[in-house]
Amino acid sequence: MTTATKSKKIVKKTFFEVNAPVTSTKIHLFGGSKEELIGKVVKLDLTRNLRGKSLELKMRVKVQDDKLTSEPISLELAGSYIRRMMRKGADYVEDSFEAECKDGKVVIKPFMITRNKVSRAIRKSLRESARKNLTAHLTTRTFEEVFSEITANKIQRELSLKLKKIYPLALCEIRVFRLIEEKK
Repeated sequence: MTTATKSKKIVKKTFFEVNAPVTSTKIHLFGGSKEELIGKVVKLDLTRNLRGKSLELKMRVKVQDDKLTSEPISLELAGSYIRRMMRKGADYVEDSFEAECKDGKVVIKPFMITRNKVSRAIRKSLRESARKNLTAHLTTRTFEEVFSEITANKIQRELSLKLKKIYPLALCEIRVFRLIEEKK
């Protein structure tokens, strides 16, 4: 009576370099082959690069010109950062909506903290004005352009200057920016 033994093929795993063009950093992933890493989601903490602003970037690995690169999927601000910025005697305004970019559909969630307590009418006008300005800005840009503008704090600064005319803000951030679907 003989038993057939199955031998598992041992694949030697190594580190593969993945280029991240949005952050201009090189990421090293551990795997058996390049094909195995395609479609993996990589989380990057951008806190050090952005001087304490706790942003988490998620990217999907893909192959481009026989090299591994990554494309951004979502950008999220940590809840601990928002709690740290909140003060007593201030109100917060947040919103969530879908918008169209040049090359896809996105979910964007702006978050604003006022300097003092404000009425509901002021919060509503801040929310509506932020939505109008962001949708107008997004229609002229591609998804990756918007990603780089958010990490460079360009969109937030422009939005804060426009909303300052309604009521001065202590903080104006994009809490979540996520790709829903890409246009082909």
